[in-house]
Amino acid sequence: MNRLFSVSEARSLMPGILAEAAELIAARADLAEITYDRDTGGTSPLGGLPELKGIEARMQEILSRWTGLGLEVKGIAPVLLDFPAVLDGASVRLCWIEGEPELGWYHRSELGFPGRRRLPQT
Repeated sequence: MNRLFSVSEARSLMPGILAEAAELIAARADLAEITYDRDTGGTSPLGGLPELKGIEARMQEILSRWTGLGLEVKGIAPVLLDFPAVLDGASVRLCWIEGEPELGWYHRSELGFPGRRRLPQT
């Protein structure tokens, strides 16, 4: 899917994305804990292999939903999402990273994260 987002379209998706990102972050922590406990021969109060597989499946559901919407998932630790867009005739990515309360940054498509700039006020 080669969807281009307007700033307002991307921002309208953020409440759902923030909720799903919170769920993904919690699942990521649970997955790390269960995996560590299993790898070190212990047991986890969070469960075993069935719970681990369930967590992995839910994480994949969230990631698939985002990519299905046209977002680019750049990372999950931390969660980093790009929304393809065009600003002032230039190909950009509206950029959100875990911990930010809203979508407020962009970067030119060819520059990536180091080229992040604040979105102009609208």
